[in-house]
Amino acid sequence: MSEDKKIEEKEVKKPTETKEKKAPTKTSEIKPGMTVRVHETIREKNAKGEEKTRIQIFEGIVLAKKHKSEIGATITVRKVSGGIGVEKIFPINSPLIVKIEPKKQAKVKRAKLGYLRSYKKKLKETKLS
Repeated sequence: MSEDKKIEEKEVKKPTETKEKKAPTKTSEIKPGMTVRVHETIREKNAKGEEKTRIQIFEGIVLAKKHKSEIGATITVRKVSGGIGVEKIFPINSPLIVKIEPKKQAKVKRAKLGYLRSYKKKLKETKLS
């Protein structure tokens, strides 16, 4: 009987171990209104066909965060470059994203900041340490 109990205990423990594993999240503290620097790995081919990798930094304000802590979670980051607005959607759990550095936090009252596309005033920001 004692061997049967040991086998049953092992069977019970296995399903709980798989449930404990969660999707890896690089940043749970990223919020809309934050100014962030996203370090992204870029692969390029030159004229000879050689492949080079480099890290490109995209700095801007987070307009939206979607799907919270799921595997497919994304953030939308917007910056103005040369008078033209540029938006990029970054998957948080992508292996191409090296790191996301929060720089400042703006005082906002909404979760989705689409109105900033045509907003002319500056937002009040506080530096993050």
